[in-house]
Amino acid sequence: MSIDTSRLSNERETGHVEFGIHTFGDVTLGDDGEKLGHPEVLRNVVDEGVLADQVGLDVVGIGEHHRPDFAVSAPDVVLTAIAARTQNVKLISAVTVLSSDDPVRVYQRFATLDAISSGRAEVSLGRGSFIESFPLFGYELKDYEQLYSEKVDLFAQLRSEEPVTWAGTIRSGLNEQRIFPTTDHEHGLPTWAAVGGTPESVVRAAKYGFGLELAIIGGEPSRFAPFVGLFHRALAEFGHEERRVAVHSPGFIADADEEAKERYWPHWEAGMRKIGEERGWAPPTRAGFEAEVRTGALNVGSPETVARKIASTIAELGVTRFGLKYSMSTLPHDDMMRGIELYGTKVKPMVLDMLADS
Repeated sequence: MSIDTSRLSNERETGHVEFGIHTFGDVTLGDDGEKLGHPEVLRNVVDEGVLADQVGLDVVGIGEHHRPDFAVSAPDVVLTAIAARTQNVKLISAVTVLSSDDPVRVYQRFATLDAISSGRAEVSLGRGSFIESFPLFGYELKDYEQLYSEKVDLFAQLRSEEPVTWAGTIRSGLNEQRIFPTTDHEHGLPTWAAVGGTPESVVRAAKYGFGLELAIIGGEPSRFAPFVGLFHRALAEFGHEERRVAVHSPGFIADADEEAKERYWPHWEAGMRKIGEERGWAPPTRAGFEAEVRTGALNVGSPETVARKIASTIAELGVTRFGLKYSMSTLPHDDMMRGIELYGTKVKPMVLDMLADS
């Protein structure tokens, strides 16, 4: 089957709004209230990705972690399983922790996924929000910045899919070497840089001509507007055409606002409390949760409520992709499946209508 390459350069499709789901394969509770094992969680994640395709969502993003409360450590493998059972959704890492991986192997794995899925693969590169992968793969945290800086530079060169000569300090160099398989994309694998909110990371994304993916996990989305402006200015200075901007943000959808909050709250509280204990944050409160739902990063509520909030974020920031991080700590699989169904069948059409009317 031939591939229409005109649709494959996602960096230049700046006007079309897409709706995606993101998950890290959080270990969830089963019907008996006990945590599921990693194998069952992974099978559930594949089912969730398949449902996203069935209800008309555009993107499935699978993240990478190396700790017991998350089941996914190999996003490309999980995405390949989803690819085999879907037809339309794009398949992206959310994110690939490039600092503790090898750029050549990352490119090869996602190029392979791209071939299997008929051109639907993308990769989002980041440094990761946890550090377990560094000692696991033999890297020193003191090299945190250098690891990412050099590896992202090599990855950017690999996207040419031409012979690459490269030298750095953290891996062996390349001398006129090509990487296989190649893809049918005009500019190599569609690539995004995941950014938590530092100007340096935004400028780096623009330098390499990547798409910009903003991780908005707390606070008002509007506070990221300066980073979007910086990104577009930097693209122009580096001589690139416009690139896309995406948002990754948590949320949960149920039939009614109170139902959504009551189902989501205990799992959000448990997850935030665990991370807070590790990082020295203050314990999460119900008042803080309610504030994040009203005006912050949490897209929690009925389809109408969540649609209004997503539409506002898209309009304020000028983004063309919204990735809902639909899993949260131990939130059960059945609840997430219902949320995905509502997101595709109710929220997406409402947002598109709201944007068309604005």
